[in-house]
Amino acid sequence: MNFIEELKWRGMIHDIMPGAEELLKKEMTAAYIGFDPTADSLHVGSFAQIMLLKRFQIAGHKPIALVGGATGMIGDPSGKSQERNLLDEKTLQKNLDGIKAQLSKFLDFDSDASNKAEMVNNYDWMKDYTFLEFIRDIGKHITVNYMMSKDSVKKRLGEESKTGMSFTEFTYQLVQGYDFLHLYQNNNCKLQMGGSDQWGNITTGTELIRRKTGGEAFALTIPLVTKSDGGKFGKTEQGNVWLDSRYTSPYRFYQFWLNVSDDDAAKYIKIFTLLTKQEVDALTLEHNQSPHLRILQKKLAELVTTMVHSEADYQMAVEASGILFGNATADTLKKLDEETFLSVFEGVSTFDVSLDNFEKGTPFSTLAVECAAVFPSKGELRRLIQGGGISINKEKVIDSEMLINTNHLINNKYLLVQKGKKNYIIIRVI
Repeated sequence: MNFIEELKWRGMIHDIMPGAEELLKKEMTAAYIGFDPTADSLHVGSFAQIMLLKRFQIAGHKPIALVGGATGMIGDPSGKSQERNLLDEKTLQKNLDGIKAQLSKFLDFDSDASNKAEMVNNYDWMKDYTFLEFIRDIGKHITVNYMMSKDSVKKRLGEESKTGMSFTEFTYQLVQGYDFLHLYQNNNCKLQMGGSDQWGNITTGTELIRRKTGGEAFALTIPLVTKSDGGKFGKTEQGNVWLDSRYTSPYRFYQFWLNVSDDDAAKYIKIFTLLTKQEVDALTLEHNQSPHLRILQKKLAELVTTMVHSEADYQMAVEASGILFGNATADTLKKLDEETFLSVFEGVSTFDVSLDNFEKGTPFSTLAVECAAVFPSKGELRRLIQGGGISINKEKVIDSEMLINTNHLINNKYLLVQKGKKNYIIIRVI
């Protein structure tokens, strides 16, 4: 299956310029996608484009990842309703380094293959380009009428806009167009790919190449990933779902994919995994026969978490997910890092208790009634224990006077108390 056929069955083509498919069939082609360096991590909103480059390389073509050190200083108006905050060079460099490290997990930059990936930064060729040189060499080839015809510009200048658009953002498509021209001339790059909101910017590049060199370049865009309920993909109550574990823990990341709807799982497993059509069809059939087992969601969460993080992180996320449903042990709890522990028990009532109580050892009844008001009275606590309804760190309590010390603490800081099957309380050391 060639690259375009692969994208078609995965539902990953929005627009494609005539001639692009023929070019890809004829020769190994270099193509680039630009990544926005507004943070030092990409989030799942960029993941479809990362997978697009990965599939491109697997198909035998050469991927180029462009990090927009220069364009990041301007701000892309596409899909935006207001101006973006501009970044300074130090912040940009930190962001670029983080993005480079992430992309290296998905693309082969280091082998001797003829189609090994390249990473470029448009700041390298823009930093010494003076304003006068740019408007003389580039600006004269693209008319204002042409630039005004782009949807990203029309929306910002239309009747609904209250702020309009600065000259800075208006020129964005020229700068991105010059990126394509530069890569066309210096890296033999004949194709630019991106999300459907980038079509206007990309075609400015193909037009600039045509007018300035007489050459031919091509554009391909994929649909913006959406949720079936109309919500924004990659957004949760905690905000963006990031690819970096510093911002979104592997447990939260796993949970994001595990909790998508059936309709979304059927769509996402095509976009975000490397499973073949036969494998996807078989999984979908199995899922539809027993939807309650959430087979698609589980496979999606497994493959994506392992790809973005690691097999060990995936296994930890699975174990952590089982804690709330009762099939976990004290050993499982002890293996959790603090961030995962807090993610699992987010929103649980928490009582702070001095470390002194644990260092000297304190009877559970005193700790849970007097030091922390977990139970209204020692009598109530004893009654619940007799009924087998109290656990500490997933182990049943049989004696209300058992001594609790530092050995019981999870991450040297937390004691997990469970009343019944689903009622959790945390005692935290301060």
